[in-house]
Amino acid sequence: MKKLNVKAFVAIGMLSSIAYILMLLNFPLPPFPNFLMIDFSDIPALIAALIFGPIAGILVELFKNVLDYFMTGSATGVPVGHVANFIAGIMFILPTYYVYNKLKTKKGMTIGLIIGSGVMAVTMSLLNYYVFLPAYTMFLNMPVMSAPEMKSTVVAFILPFNFIKGILITSVFLVLFTKLNTWITKQRALNTVA
Repeated sequence: MKKLNVKAFVAIGMLSSIAYILMLLNFPLPPFPNFLMIDFSDIPALIAALIFGPIAGILVELFKNVLDYFMTGSATGVPVGHVANFIAGIMFILPTYYVYNKLKTKKGMTIGLIIGSGVMAVTMSLLNYYVFLPAYTMFLNMPVMSAPEMKSTVVAFILPFNFIKGILITSVFLVLFTKLNTWITKQRALNTVA
């Protein structure tokens, strides 16, 4: 595991700020409910993970969500959506990081991003069914959803939304990765030695 030095923490802070700004630039996808928003804030977290290791990526995910919670708040009063976003980000960046770290090619990055998208979609479907949807209904004082209602919501909206979100992030990141690959490789080497 890479030790994080002062340079790494400064970079994590900057990438967290960029991730927070990207999180504010979210937008809905028409067929899905308004609480499901697309944003590209996982890209700086993925860059942090690739350069400084998985802990750095997790920290960027954490800091962007903490910043967003304190700056914009939450409809529920508690950070249910922020916790969901944090876990979704981790479920996307960690598989991507580990697959790419093993293969270290553009094809490996593509495979990692697709696996990350799938892991995020499946994990978030399960967590929404068992944790997040019940928490939303409880904190918003909404009627409790029955098991069939929750299942249909997860299958019709949560699962496809997270997979589409993963594919959109994958598409944007692959364009960036083509341009930044040499720089990321150089930074990884510098931080492994440092």
